[in-house]
Amino acid sequence: MTPGPDLQQLIDTIRADAGTDDILDQLGTAASTISELTSTSDAALGYFVDRARGAGKSWVEISTVLGVSKQAAHKRFAESWTSRPAFEHYTPRTRAVVEAATDVARGLNHSYVGTEHLLLAFYTQPEALATKVLVAHGVTEQAVSEAVNAAVPAGEGPVNEEELGFTRRASHVLQGAAGEALALGHNYVGTEHLLLAFYRDQAGVATTVLQGLGLDESAAWAAIRAVLNELEKAK
Repeated sequence: MTPGPDLQQLIDTIRADAGTDDILDQLGTAASTISELTSTSDAALGYFVDRARGAGKSWVEISTVLGVSKQAAHKRFAESWTSRPAFEHYTPRTRAVVEAATDVARGLNHSYVGTEHLLLAFYTQPEALATKVLVAHGVTEQAVSEAVNAAVPAGEGPVNEEELGFTRRASHVLQGAAGEALALGHNYVGTEHLLLAFYRDQAGVATTVLQGLGLDESAAWAAIRAVLNELEKAK
């Protein structure tokens, strides 16, 4: 296993980052550095827990590996996505997509917010990287809308606002987006990460729709990497 920095290395790094001998400035730098390290460590661990869950591993198996109780593991890693630190790293466009998903669900008279609503919400942000990738591959808003309506017809009557909430699958995608960002070495969660997270659940409506329209996981990965590489070259 590759060793992490020892205590002295960490202290030296913090002092260098502080750029001053003032003890309070160094303390402030230490606090922000440790907070960032903790957040990154939690995200990394959450990424692999998420992968284990996606592979069908039980909370009993996961908790045994982590050396904690099943209840402790479940409480730490299965909590609502809105309370996870990763949401703080969502870009404005990604947040806008998440918020728009509720409006999409309401417009279809659905009493829940599922992966299909998140997918349709991409089109409210035409300049988002994920949306551009979808359109470039022929996955248009009309095509997605027709496929979603065929899979999950619109409901009847008005929706009870108090019932609107993210499904387990949608929450899994929202959590998984942070893991996809981590896998790409990004310190933000963009729409591209949200798109890739759909493929973590092969039974989700969004994944079924995407694959049915010809955009499987490997194609999505290749397209997103190509766009990111072009953006990097343009810097």
